[in-house]
Amino acid sequence: MTTTATRVIGIIGGSGVYSIDGLTNTEWRRVESTFGAPSDQLMFGEFHGQQMVFLPRHGRGHKIPPSEINYRANIDALKRAGVTEIISVSAVGSLREDLKPGMFVIVDQFIDRTFAREKSFFGTGCVAHVSMAHPTCNRLAGHIQAAARESEIEAVRGGTYLVMEGPQFSSLAESELYRSWKCDVIGMTNMPEAKLAREAEICYASVAMVTDYDCWHPSHDDVTVDQIIAVVTANAEKARTLIRASVPRLATDVDRQYCSCQSVLTHALITAPEARDPALMKKLDAVAGRVLRK
Repeated sequence: MTTTATRVIGIIGGSGVYSIDGLTNTEWRRVESTFGAPSDQLMFGEFHGQQMVFLPRHGRGHKIPPSEINYRANIDALKRAGVTEIISVSAVGSLREDLKPGMFVIVDQFIDRTFAREKSFFGTGCVAHVSMAHPTCNRLAGHIQAAARESEIEAVRGGTYLVMEGPQFSSLAESELYRSWKCDVIGMTNMPEAKLAREAEICYASVAMVTDYDCWHPSHDDVTVDQIIAVVTANAEKARTLIRASVPRLATDVDRQYCSCQSVLTHALITAPEARDPALMKKLDAVAGRVLRK
């Protein structure tokens, strides 16, 4: 059972989602991280009294490519801002005929094919192992699904997101391989983001916004940039609607205090206290402070 600390809902916006409208008392504020610079300042605000924090994953103006995002700094900064739950939205390609452009997938599994990113807050001097068997928060996903239904947004509950390194898109052979693995969507940004949110004991849910079919689809070459931009723009507006519909549900969810996402580090640290590196301990003060202060 976790504590009933103040709830702060964090939003990580992907392609096309560079702001959240409807918030009051807003302020862009730089939050320093011991893991470097986050993608941008964080927007602090309220939605009908609920505290919220928004971070544009690529920075305002989409300046940072997927491989150069400092995912550790982003999650650490959100943790330092008091965020307890994250709704992540990102643009993806579809690997299934029935997942059409404009649809959303509330992801519940990942296959991580990235190779050029720092994937853990922990390392030499403090080793920790957390479970990623179920990498997203089922409780959050349920509220998002209900909000999508209420908002008449076509969203599929459950799906596997293949995370590729990028920035190039996949080859036809790779696309067909991922389809043979029964993956549902493909994108470049949810890993190591989901792993780091788990290590930081923050509930995490992923909303994948389908913009187009990946290159496996026979009509892929007929898709124009203008068509994709139109879908991205429409998806971004639907994503903002979905977030606004989800927040009131999360704000009144009394089951949060029982969510296991917020206590994964309790038995995860392997390094003996006397062998831990003081410099790394200092960097981990926000992410792992709950267990390190014991």
